[in-house]
Amino acid sequence: MKNAIHVGHSTGGGEVTRYIARHGESRVAKAVLISAVPPLMVKTAANPGGLPKEVFDDFQKQTATNRAQFYYDVAAGPFYGYNRPGAKPSEGVILNWWRQGMMGGAKAHYDGIVAFSQTDFTEDLKKFTVPTLVMHGDDDQIVPYADSGPLSAKLVKGAILKTYKGFPHGMPTTNANQINADLLEFIAAKASVAAV
Repeated sequence: MKNAIHVGHSTGGGEVTRYIARHGESRVAKAVLISAVPPLMVKTAANPGGLPKEVFDDFQKQTATNRAQFYYDVAAGPFYGYNRPGAKPSEGVILNWWRQGMMGGAKAHYDGIVAFSQTDFTEDLKKFTVPTLVMHGDDDQIVPYADSGPLSAKLVKGAILKTYKGFPHGMPTTNANQINADLLEFIAAKASVAAV
């Protein structure tokens, strides 16, 4: 493949970031990070705005003790913003997310929590030179906005940050019309490569 456009949501944004840093951009045309985990989720001395490690320890505990309930509760609540006043939860969306989660391996999910929360993508983001779009909702309860989207956009030279007022982490589903339209507009736009 050549001129590929890499699009990653949530942990997938970390995958896109690590791929580009590790393998280069010779076959990459553009990148899109949607509600993505970079640059770093966990709170450290260098990342004081991150979430405390105990948050992720609790995710692991819930994954190990009652994974089915954990996946239901995350989807029915913060992932899609269904826990917000006035929200209209979709049982189909909730059960589909639960179904996808339960198809994965429990050990991979348990270990994946450490990977997505503790991997520092800061230096990886600095290697980007392709046009990059960072899309993030300011009501993201999974990957909090202030310590993710704006920081990633600042690390990628020439990146475009698109902030969505009130959108949740699962905005590609809950706000698909807006997200898809903006994604397609970015893909169709003539690329102007950022200076190295």
